[in-house]
Amino acid sequence: MNDTEFHQLVDVQMQIIEEMIDDSGADIDYETSGNVMTLEFEDRSQIIINRQEPMKEIWLASKSGGFHFALVDDKWTCSKSGLELIAMVKQECEKHCAEEIEWQ
Repeated sequence: MNDTEFHQLVDVQMQIIEEMIDDSGADIDYETSGNVMTLEFEDRSQIIINRQEPMKEIWLASKSGGFHFALVDDKWTCSKSGLELIAMVKQECEKHCAEEIEWQ
């Protein structure tokens, strides 16, 4: 995959995350600046999601630690847990909110 393809694929994931948050009604603010998306919670804790272009990976940092996601069989998959990116974002947002979130 070249850099352009990588960025297009990551853009899709970032858009899905934004839509999930908007549709959930959860009290989560998000902002994207350059290659970094920051999710901020009521208690001021954050989840940072960023593109690692040289590695062709998406990295996520949260209370639970740091996670790397590579494209495997057309799915962004965590090298530690095997979870897909969207599932991990949901899981970590619920940890930061300390409650279940109704995801669409």
